[in-house]
Amino acid sequence: MTTNSKEITLPNSKITRKDFWSVFFRSLTLDVSWNYERMQNLAYAYAMAPIIRRLYNTPEERKMALERHLEFMSVTPHISTLLLGISGAMEEENSKNDDFNSASINAVKSSLMGPMAGIGDSFFWGTLKIIATRVAISLSKQGNYFGPLVFLLIINVPHFILRYICLDKGFKIGTKFFNDVENSGVIEKVTELASILGLMVIGGMTASNVVFELTMKVGGGKIATPLQDYVNEIMLGFFPACFFLICYWLLGKKVKTTTLLIGVIVFSILISLVGLA
Repeated sequence: MTTNSKEITLPNSKITRKDFWSVFFRSLTLDVSWNYERMQNLAYAYAMAPIIRRLYNTPEERKMALERHLEFMSVTPHISTLLLGISGAMEEENSKNDDFNSASINAVKSSLMGPMAGIGDSFFWGTLKIIATRVAISLSKQGNYFGPLVFLLIINVPHFILRYICLDKGFKIGTKFFNDVENSGVIEKVTELASILGLMVIGGMTASNVVFELTMKVGGGKIATPLQDYVNEIMLGFFPACFFLICYWLLGKKVKTTTLLIGVIVFSILISLVGLA
């Protein structure tokens, strides 16, 4: 084990702690240069550049290494550092070992980005973002100015912790870590559980934030009962669920979200004008 305090804790590693943090901060730009052809490839190569400069001495070697990381890349930005760490560990092995197959670097990237995106998207976009939005909306509706701040904290505190851990583990363990996780079946279980939790949160948000109540009454005088009470006895949250399913169906038909938003606003105004709700 190397005793150089500037190096990350890897045996005989050339990669320093400065390189580690360079990759960490550069990984935050993963979606900045997103393009339709190869998606996140430019920013991925940009994040790998400090490691490539450290490991390779000649311009030709550096050029070949950068070209490797300009291939197609699509992964959840929050945990992209795991893949960057693995790529860095493999690049270091490639720089040391003449018999190392450099084509395996892209092969590993291609095989891991899909499962990683499945876990990352389910957790961050499908679960954590929805929970953060729900909490922030609830606070904001009560007039609490900390709503937006709470939204950012709920998302970014676990995000930055995971980003650091993933990069550290990626460098230290390399491809073995993710292969062991994939073979254990944990990926499928985590993805399924995150999807279930995300659907539960979406259902709760629909019921509590989509409001539509009929103002019409059945009967006359003091015994008149709002029609909405009968609907609630049949199925609580019936109309919010219907509106959600209609919007979801229209999204599946490629209707633009802007069109849906305008449609909901116009519909709400018309319903209010005729006195139905």
